[in-house]
Amino acid sequence: MTTGEEHLGVLGPFPVNVPWWSQVEPVVAHVGHVLEVPVLVLRLLSVDGGEGGRDGHVTYHIEALERPAPGRLTALPVDQASLTKPEALRSPWAGMKGLREMLTWASGALATAGRPVTGPVEQHKTWNLAGLFRLPTDQGPVWLKTTPRFAADEAGVIAAFARVDPGLVPAVIAAGEGRVLLEHLPGEDCWQASPETITSAVSRLVAAQAAVAGLADGLPPDLCDRRTPVIAEQARELLAGQVARELTADELRAARALVERWPALDECGLPDTLVHGDFHPGNWRADGGPPVVVDFADAHLGNPVLDGLRVCDFLPEATQAAATRAWIDAWELQVPGCDPARALAVAEPLAHLSYAVRYQEFLDGIEPSERIYHLGDPAASIRAALRCAQG
Repeated sequence: MTTGEEHLGVLGPFPVNVPWWSQVEPVVAHVGHVLEVPVLVLRLLSVDGGEGGRDGHVTYHIEALERPAPGRLTALPVDQASLTKPEALRSPWAGMKGLREMLTWASGALATAGRPVTGPVEQHKTWNLAGLFRLPTDQGPVWLKTTPRFAADEAGVIAAFARVDPGLVPAVIAAGEGRVLLEHLPGEDCWQASPETITSAVSRLVAAQAAVAGLADGLPPDLCDRRTPVIAEQARELLAGQVARELTADELRAARALVERWPALDECGLPDTLVHGDFHPGNWRADGGPPVVVDFADAHLGNPVLDGLRVCDFLPEATQAAATRAWIDAWELQVPGCDPARALAVAEPLAHLSYAVRYQEFLDGIEPSERIYHLGDPAASIRAALRCAQG
């Protein structure tokens, strides 16, 4: 615990009812209740046990926005410099100065929009890929999302899709570098999506992607390029880098051969377009009507087959076939003569290589203490690609 540059002590350990390290809402609630002052989690410091971003004993750096009463924290020797020293790759919202600036910006933007903040900010999630904060207004809650340098311009991506299907995406109230204010979406995430919901989400995204592909100026100017020549070269560079030390010689040789399959994907006739990049049902939200798609931080220019595969990764086996059929039917309708079924088969192992490239970008772009979220992910994704290719 700190307040400003002063170390106050430590609190805990204590249990929470959410296993995910990044979902800090119960941590904020517990610490704020014990100390009787508002607090915010800045960043993860260490993890003992757990894996995959969940479980174990997690230590956070937490900032008290007001000084708590004496005697509520344990005084232990702590390297104060290690808590507050600058770190080049630290996320802006993982330090109090940057977090205050973002929250001040959000309050000012909402006031300008005629929706002044009416209560304290609620912190829901923070990690190296995003911060998520709920701001109350008299016209309903608004969400501030903060993103790192290597994330897509979400406001620009949302605007591109909104040009062709406004109901597919959330409403943007204001945006700045690495931040966006989004209108609240009622309902719930679609983890248990029905076949009808799946078909709606898939077919509408495909229609929007086909429409965006036909617009001369439909894409954000700084959109990451992952078209075939680019992503294939990025995969080659990955395999020539540090991840090679985690692979056997046979794995490395097979992975390099797999990269050379990428041109076969272009032969399937799908257009390069705006790709969501993480199009699973947890990134859809519905309230009885057609789902709205959220979280465009991994968006890029490339082959849309990645979205057709990703949608199945988090679905139960009983509904995966519905998702695949919906995606194939939608692209056959939008681009007569293309072969989306073959594209799925060709791309299944290549998708995992794409994920390996992206995970390495995460590792290269975040500070050391938070790399535990993604350690081993590039090599694991490469091995998944090889299993798919062999199957």
